[in-house]
Amino acid sequence: MAEINKVKRAFYEQYSIGLGRVCLRLHLTPNILTAISLVCAVISGIYFWKAQVWMGIIWMLLTSFTDMLDGATARAGNLGTKFGGILDHVSDRYGEFFILAGITMSGMAHPGWGLFALFGMIIASYTRAAAESIGKIENCAVGIMGRLEKFTLIILGSILELYYPKFRLLEIALIIVGLTSYITSVQRMFYAHRVLTQRKGNDQ
Repeated sequence: MAEINKVKRAFYEQYSIGLGRVCLRLHLTPNILTAISLVCAVISGIYFWKAQVWMGIIWMLLTSFTDMLDGATARAGNLGTKFGGILDHVSDRYGEFFILAGITMSGMAHPGWGLFALFGMIIASYTRAAAESIGKIENCAVGIMGRLEKFTLIILGSILELYYPKFRLLEIALIIVGLTSYITSVQRMFYAHRVLTQRKGNDQ
């Protein structure tokens, strides 16, 4: 799983760096793009709260796109900083909160499932952050499903909810997002344990 994620990440970084160069020409810094991504998430959450699903989806897509651009721009201009990384991670969590809070308050899904999915996404991210900061693991972005896939599920569930409301497909999407997030958290714990155990063995 870890090797697959590394290949996916390398592919993503290779083909997104061109967009990062475009942002540099437009004088957009990674931190500015992080701020724009957060603003897009807030707007998305407001539209979902008002049950204007298509507008919520559009702004959610813009959230993901600008979130991708900040990393691409940092790599393209060699502008990555530790504070920038912290700002990006914290802003992502705020963004997830606003989007899922908007969906929860809209009445399109039971509030319990919204909280279930929200906490799952946060704990999966926290597990990675703890492994990388406390365990000094270079990259713990392993797991069954990443942030982009979870956003995709929420978007698909929102669209299907519009046309087939009696099936409660948005709730199903939130349940899947929550479950896969908890599984991802456990996977990251096991991965961190394996890496740290190997590192301890090599030090002996």
